[in-house]
Amino acid sequence: MKKRVALIYGGISGEHSISCLTAASVMRAIDSNTYEVVPIAIAQDGTWVLGKTDPDDVEKHEVTVSDNKISLECGPNPGFHILHDDGTTTPLGHIDVAFPLVHGSFGEDGTLQGALEMMGIPYVGCGVFASAAGMDKHFMKIVLESAGLPVAPYVLADTRSWARRREAVLAEVEEKLTYPVYVKPARAGSSLGISRVAGPEALVEAVEVAHKVDPKVIIEQGIKGRELECAVLGGHGLDAPRTSVLGEIVLQAQWYDYDTKYKDTDGFHMSIPAVIPEEDSDTMRRMAAQLFEAFDCEGMTRADFFYTENREIYVNEHNTVPGFTSVSMYPILWDKTGIPYRELITELISLALERGVGLR
Repeated sequence: MKKRVALIYGGISGEHSISCLTAASVMRAIDSNTYEVVPIAIAQDGTWVLGKTDPDDVEKHEVTVSDNKISLECGPNPGFHILHDDGTTTPLGHIDVAFPLVHGSFGEDGTLQGALEMMGIPYVGCGVFASAAGMDKHFMKIVLESAGLPVAPYVLADTRSWARRREAVLAEVEEKLTYPVYVKPARAGSSLGISRVAGPEALVEAVEVAHKVDPKVIIEQGIKGRELECAVLGGHGLDAPRTSVLGEIVLQAQWYDYDTKYKDTDGFHMSIPAVIPEEDSDTMRRMAAQLFEAFDCEGMTRADFFYTENREIYVNEHNTVPGFTSVSMYPILWDKTGIPYRELITELISLALERGVGLR
């Protein structure tokens, strides 16, 4: 019997369309002899519906609310149910494992993972805490620092501090950081709302722009260096996590913003493996594995680093739901390390089934 895989995509964040692209890519690549895909989509208003079965439809269209709405049930009859107009429900059928491909808020921040935990459905990727802490750039830095991993200096500018003591926040920036700085929404992805600020005259406006995306903002020291990435894959049982070769984002643009990632994609290319001394590559791969275990990650994450001309290494962030199309960095890194895309999908599903749900 084929394992039934709930492929969950869409979502309410600004990364909705990217999630649709990812789901279509996985649909095309998944081993259809082993798995039966059950597409479940989340519209931008938060409504859950039966997804499209044709990857071309998934890729080209944003999720729309249809008659085939889905409800999530916990308790004695857990799982996904089709919701009818008269209020009755019909079980969607047994789901062996979920594959969440929802980026951004209410997707990779632990909320979706918590819902799946309560329904008793195993799922691909990190658990509730690792997802929540990984999504929040502020708490991410706290965990990284506690694990002894180097991070760029930063200042927090959430709505309370910005409203009550703005001048103190600006003074802290002047004391701790030097320009240029980067102003980032703490819990957004795909470079949404991020600004590069060259001087103090533009800082207030940049924070206001970021606050439109997320009420919690960090102001981070700009690091002049190369951007290197390492894909991490969980080990089976008590085995150590596995790390890929390193990849580098080589930019023509000044920095890796949303347009460079998804629109003007001629503005960068990937260099895999990254051309750096083997000693430094080994160090970053060890740090990526250390990061994975510091957050109690499961399944996958992608560790991103800054690498300076003086061979200093800083952890920029990690992404528990990294870009996962066939041409995204995470799958390509594993392909270059010896695990092709289809095999990677199978491995991630196997890890999720092995792990199960609940305390572990």
